[in-house]
Amino acid sequence: MNWKNVAATLSGWSWNPGTNRKNKPVKSAKAVTKSAADRSADHHLALARNSLSRLLEDEHIPQSVREGLDVEYQGIQELLDKIENNEIHIAVMGRVSVGKSSLLNAMLGSRVFSTSPLHGETRKVDRSAWQSYDSGGVFLIDTPGLDEADGLQREQLAIEAAAQADLILFVVDGDLTQSELDSMKILHRQSSIILLVLNKIDRYSPDEQQQLLQSLATHTAGIISDENILSSSAAPPVQSIITVDKTGIESKTLREPEPDVSALTTRLWQIIEQDGRSLAALNASLFAAHVTDKVSAKILQTRRGLAEKVIHYYSIAKGIGVAANPIPLADLAAAAALDSALVYHLSRVYDLPMSRRESGRLVAAIFAQLAALMGAIWTVHLASSLLKLGSGGLSTVLTATSQGTIAYYGTYLVGQIAERYLEKGKSWGEGGPKQVTEEIMANIDKDSIIESAREDILMRIKGKV
Repeated sequence: MNWKNVAATLSGWSWNPGTNRKNKPVKSAKAVTKSAADRSADHHLALARNSLSRLLEDEHIPQSVREGLDVEYQGIQELLDKIENNEIHIAVMGRVSVGKSSLLNAMLGSRVFSTSPLHGETRKVDRSAWQSYDSGGVFLIDTPGLDEADGLQREQLAIEAAAQADLILFVVDGDLTQSELDSMKILHRQSSIILLVLNKIDRYSPDEQQQLLQSLATHTAGIISDENILSSSAAPPVQSIITVDKTGIESKTLREPEPDVSALTTRLWQIIEQDGRSLAALNASLFAAHVTDKVSAKILQTRRGLAEKVIHYYSIAKGIGVAANPIPLADLAAAAALDSALVYHLSRVYDLPMSRRESGRLVAAIFAQLAALMGAIWTVHLASSLLKLGSGGLSTVLTATSQGTIAYYGTYLVGQIAERYLEKGKSWGEGGPKQVTEEIMANIDKDSIIESAREDILMRIKGKV
């Protein structure tokens, strides 16, 4: 669909049968030739489509991750369909009973969305095409109220729908509440374009309307531009008309005033005309980035869980091996080999395989940063080995446990530092290995780790596990 020509498609728009001049958008006089901005938007839409397709087709993403992000992957497919069909989505948000559904009905010219004086009438996300003579590629999306009692699930539905929308109509019926402002800030951080709509203006005098619009502009400064703060009367109340005939007899008739959403529809078509495809491209790119971040976080969480088990396995194996080794000083030779094997294994957990030589070099680099600490560890380790030497290798259980605990702690540190290096894609980051080591040392509970290791090793040595 050529968005440069969308305004002209509303020439036959009306509220129910007949013509509603009041709500008729202004026809655009712009040329329909594709501009440089349109070509740029097409290019970015293609890039976004490719990014989304790669997320769906990437065989390296574990099935467990896909299942954990089922909603996001469903959103990817929906967004791909949206791009393929050249659709623009406009979502309405707001508290219950501010007139969201009525506003969309007024824009559509018919009662498509359910309305009710009861709270929570809208229980799911629903949508309808904003009809035109062309392909009908603009859709209006209704969402549940943000403050429905016991409606956290519905509120989440609304936020998710808004996250995938190209434009958001945030509807209020008076001055902003703090919760409304907080919701708008969240949407603004998602880089969504928001139109703030003061609905039910038929309840206010002209002076009150101006005061409210000014207050809304003040509260949303930096979030919503002034031209995107609009007013509407989506469902004005039925009016009672009393007439008196020549004989003085009064008669009463009811009249349903026409809705007034002309300012809103005009502004919407201006935005779609000028930036429709760019907005769709931006929204698709942001959603692709959002899902990519979630996939990465889920994979990282899975890898961290596995890495934790690997580090514990090697740490306890080293601790028990050192404690139970009957050959004095041989503990030291085995220690370095186990640390290197740990790093080798971790590199495969993070899908960044290293050779054994690379693993050894990384262990050496870590030892260099732990020089002071490792010096103390190896001093005690050496002293324990010498105790074995003095007793013919028959160290006491206490000495063996202490030595094994120190060995466990040393390998635990190596594993934690190596894991951080691998998380960063085999990089130490700007601060280098020194900063990484300092951060890890500052954040671990040394006493708790050592106590847990001591008890575990002692139990295993005594043959209780």
